[in-house]
Amino acid sequence: MLFADVIVDISVKSLDRPFQYLVPDELRDEVTVGSPVMIPFGKGDRERQGYVVGLSTEPKFDIQRTKPILRIVKQGVIVESHLLSLAYWIKEHYGGSMNDAIRTVMPVRREVQEKRKRRVYPVVERDELLRLRDEMEKKHQSARLRAVDAFLALDVSCYQDGVDYDRLTREHQVTAPVLRGLAERGLIQVDSTQIYRNPYQEMEAPVRKLELNGEQKAVVQRVVTDLQNGKPEVYLLHGVTGSGKTEVYLQCIHSVIQQGKQVILLIPEISLTLQMVSRFYAWFGDRVSVMNSRLSAGERYDQYTRAKNGEIDIMIGPRSALFTPFSKLGLIIVDEEHETSYQSEMPPRYHAREVAVKRADMLGASVILGSATPSLEAYYRASHGEYQLLEMKQRAGGAVLPAVEVVDLRQELEEKNYSIFSRRLQQEIQECLAKREQVILFLNRRGYAGFVSCRQCGKVIGCPHCSVALKPHQWQGQIQRLTCHYCGYQIEMPQTCPECGSHYIGTFGMGTEQVEEMVRKRFPEAGVVRMDADTTTGKEGHDKLLKVFADGKADILVGTQMIVKGHDFPNVTLVGILAADLSLNVGDYRAAERTYQLLAQAAGRAGRAEKPGRVILQTYQPSHYSIVCAAKQEYRSFYEEELLMRQVLQYPPVSNILGVLVLSEQQERTEALAAYLAGQMREAEDITVLGPVEAPIGKLRDVYRRMVYVKSADYGRLCRIKDEIEAYLMRSERWSGCRILFDFNN
Repeated sequence: MLFADVIVDISVKSLDRPFQYLVPDELRDEVTVGSPVMIPFGKGDRERQGYVVGLSTEPKFDIQRTKPILRIVKQGVIVESHLLSLAYWIKEHYGGSMNDAIRTVMPVRREVQEKRKRRVYPVVERDELLRLRDEMEKKHQSARLRAVDAFLALDVSCYQDGVDYDRLTREHQVTAPVLRGLAERGLIQVDSTQIYRNPYQEMEAPVRKLELNGEQKAVVQRVVTDLQNGKPEVYLLHGVTGSGKTEVYLQCIHSVIQQGKQVILLIPEISLTLQMVSRFYAWFGDRVSVMNSRLSAGERYDQYTRAKNGEIDIMIGPRSALFTPFSKLGLIIVDEEHETSYQSEMPPRYHAREVAVKRADMLGASVILGSATPSLEAYYRASHGEYQLLEMKQRAGGAVLPAVEVVDLRQELEEKNYSIFSRRLQQEIQECLAKREQVILFLNRRGYAGFVSCRQCGKVIGCPHCSVALKPHQWQGQIQRLTCHYCGYQIEMPQTCPECGSHYIGTFGMGTEQVEEMVRKRFPEAGVVRMDADTTTGKEGHDKLLKVFADGKADILVGTQMIVKGHDFPNVTLVGILAADLSLNVGDYRAAERTYQLLAQAAGRAGRAEKPGRVILQTYQPSHYSIVCAAKQEYRSFYEEELLMRQVLQYPPVSNILGVLVLSEQQERTEALAAYLAGQMREAEDITVLGPVEAPIGKLRDVYRRMVYVKSADYGRLCRIKDEIEAYLMRSERWSGCRILFDFNN
């Protein structure tokens, strides 16, 4: 007898375990690990869907009481067995239920009806069709007559090409039963072929196989040789902006495919542009596929099917593409590995970088983590030998890094310039327009209105205990208090700056729409394009705006962080960074790191071809180390300074931090459970507990939210704490209605 362990498709912690079912004899050849099945569940034997996670010939319970699987879900997607193992690892390391983890590794879970192309061919000769026509006319068989007339209307040279089925039914008003009857009489033949819904299949792009420089060749040689020698590694590719990382990816992918293996290329959704995808289609044609959130359900299903059937070698997409069902995976590339979009916001809150390394380890594949501004975690591991560090310090094609000029906005204010544009930036824009060169104006809105600062001296009101900015909290439209979202420290909203006594203190307020209006007023002769969440809606919103700018139909591109992610515009010679220090003050221990990354990436958009580039970086904190290092493009200096701060405060990567988010519709129960968990954990001597405090969003959709943070150098210790909390809540009836979410090192 064969038994199957089945995870029920219900995200309830008490049911987060496999249940054993008997595999009926008639299903033995069809049921495999990963099969979606229908099972009788519970006392009422209600039909539920589940996933087979294991097969065995050993019964775990009384065979007489073991229920049989009802049937296999034909319209379902089978999970590869190693992806189920990966799902279990994700559950163990990031929390959530096993069913949540299975849903994560199945970006496409439901079969979508296939799109098919059908053509109808006459089987008999033309003379026979003419005879049949006369016969049908006498019998007044008008529907069949219309079908025969459609074939007779074909030129003799096109006779063998047949007629499109849909055209036949639509234009000639021939129904499906009529065609079926003609086919049964042997008069016609209907051929059907599957058509894959692929929005990129007709893409045309010139092949640009550039000559690699010495640094690029060395990187490709190292990765390819290691894989050929059966020594897959995790590489951190640290290349300055414009160093040609994409060319390196293309060459590595080409070599891996020649070895008969497959490749996954992860890029942030925001960078998944027509410009990026076209380069890969130019090289590899229809062996490339794309998975992203803008595809329809049918398009997503078809790309998944092509991958499963071995019809493609390369999958490009955001973090969900990591779970493409490739069976011969040889290489995973995580481009812009520092990007926050690789962190899932839904349970289990996994990080794609870590899961990519785990999946590659399971399959003996290599991993390339690429970035001009690596995350501290990746660079720390490379510095300690866990990853292999590969560096490219020169721009490709002979281009040079742009000259960066820092403008002190405090000085501009003193000299009565109240505009968002410094006088230096205005001058540079004017010169650029005169030369018919293009400008990017980047508004660093991350952290918008999320801190209180002084425009006179640049002082930001911060927490004395956690080295993060205090967050303003409003009451009846007025900011009443400032709070630290790590330790709970609070103060009243100051009326004057505690540093210089100025009344120019408050939250910073400015949006891209305002910037666009100001640009149009100040430079009426310029064509302006604004790119933000409001202007990029729709399936091709990003691509349309970027094409307008790339084709030279606009002079100035205004936008938020989406405009500084990997784009390559040869005629852009000036980048203006309007508010460099906004993201320094978001109440997050990663604020300095993310500020450096944004500024360095933004500066890297200038001077990427023959024309030299310039960057004007406007800030109220010109002496902050993240801004100084970003202006000089000195990552190593920034890393050493920031790592020192992390060591003092015991933040990742030198330590680990677990965020425990408590949720309930009742505020008192939320606060009580958070306080209880914090109190219990404080009894342990080997961890540090912060909070509980109100979550950054204290109430969302009528659900109250409280945070407890736990620090430990031992990641495994935090995993055990997660397991203990989950086990406690499963057996305790005291906290019904409360939920817990976990966040590791976020």
